[in-house]
Amino acid sequence: MRDLQTPALPFYQPVADECAVFETAHANGLPLLLKGPTGCGKTRFVEHMAARLGLPLHTVACHDDLSAADLIGRYLLKGGETVWVDGPLTRAVRTGGICYLDEVVEARKDVTVVLHPLTDDRRRLVIDRTGEELVAPPSFMLVASYNPGYQNILKKLKPSTRQRFVSIGFDFPAPEVETPVVMRESGLDEGRATALVRLAGKIRSLSGMDLEEGVSTRLLIYAATMIARGMAVDRAIEAAIIEPLSDEPDTQQALRDLAAVIYG
Repeated sequence: MRDLQTPALPFYQPVADECAVFETAHANGLPLLLKGPTGCGKTRFVEHMAARLGLPLHTVACHDDLSAADLIGRYLLKGGETVWVDGPLTRAVRTGGICYLDEVVEARKDVTVVLHPLTDDRRRLVIDRTGEELVAPPSFMLVASYNPGYQNILKKLKPSTRQRFVSIGFDFPAPEVETPVVMRESGLDEGRATALVRLAGKIRSLSGMDLEEGVSTRLLIYAATMIARGMAVDRAIEAAIIEPLSDEPDTQQALRDLAAVIYG
């Protein structure tokens, strides 16, 4: 978990009207759900919008053991005294910031119970341990994200929870958008960035391979950064794309063969 207050505006390249949807949701006290594959820019988008709106951002990376108490807070022993310490959700409500729950579907089920009163017209957070009931100020916003394509029967966002949020669907950007992003974030020249994006497009279009997900824009930036700093293209692709995508030797070799076709 981390709290982020960024004075500079983090770079984000809009693809459609997602910035306007975010601003409208915030202005009207509506919670927002971002849906899309890993590494397609959801977190950067939230960081960008928080800085754009001048709001503190409290980011929570959700996981199997994340409980409601992790979000709300708990009593801790400090200096021989037991004191209450707010969790990131409570801090966001108190300060009127944005609480961003990254991959919310990974959290324990009791987390959604806590979120429900914040996602309707009540906009309240009940802290049972202290007896407080906080009313969220107008500037508070709840944002969550998840990857619909990477779920199993035990980890699925319930319709009753999804329908409490305004939603924006994310996907990997078109080549004409993704190439400048890779160039800007890595410092790689246009020709070599274009080739990486072309390789990513080929990998994403593959079917019948042992790949849970296609190559993310994040991984492309990693590969481009290594190439821009002098690493050989094939070694950078191996380290930043092929190895992260699969552990299967046959799949890895198929990806190498595909890269060889792109790069001649």
